[in-house]
Amino acid sequence: MRLAIMQPYFFPYIGYWQLMNAVDKFVIYDDVNYIKRGWINRNKIIENKEENYLILPLHKSSQNKLINEINIFEPQKNKEKIYHRICVAYKKAPYYKDVIYLLKEAILNTEVNLVQYLTNIIKIVNEYLEINTILIVSSTLEKDNSKKGQEKIIEICSQLKADHYINPIGGTNLYDKKEFEKYGIKLSFLKTEDIIYKQFDNEFIPNLSIIDVMMFNSKDDINKMLDKFTLI
Repeated sequence: MRLAIMQPYFFPYIGYWQLMNAVDKFVIYDDVNYIKRGWINRNKIIENKEENYLILPLHKSSQNKLINEINIFEPQKNKEKIYHRICVAYKKAPYYKDVIYLLKEAILNTEVNLVQYLTNIIKIVNEYLEINTILIVSSTLEKDNSKKGQEKIIEICSQLKADHYINPIGGTNLYDKKEFEKYGIKLSFLKTEDIIYKQFDNEFIPNLSIIDVMMFNSKDDINKMLDKFTLI
């Protein structure tokens, strides 16, 4: 059984969805500390031919809090602002009419808790892209939360009976293949191949939010992109 474990991100880039699509079960890692200036509550979109941050404001966020302990700040007002920005930025995109309804459902959801809100977004995008991977929220698992880093990942893998753990390529310095092998677990790293598509008449800007990908590409084309990676 192939497994991936990742923090919940705010409309992450396509590599996140490649990872989710490549595994049988995907653990939403919600009971670890929030990281400021990461991708948990922000991403990038195109506005006026430039990349700009799309930020979900949070209430008293802190790196001393777990992700699942944080709520959205002034949720109704800020969700409406985000939705309006996306509408304005992408109203002339070729697949705007196909995806704006699901973005409205995802963004204007009434959930206040950050993890539950992001989990709902992930489920809605998964349904659109027909990704059927089983989602598990890590705080629902009984585990030794005193463990950190690699030890905790291995424990989750063992508990869920995974024999193949896949991590984004950025984690190559965090995990040791020999340590995973001691527990009968194969460790691989997913490296996204170059993905380029037409964005209005702009020079292509890579690694933007999945929102950008969906606005400029058909579902069939996105499904092909989901397979454009190498396991190392």
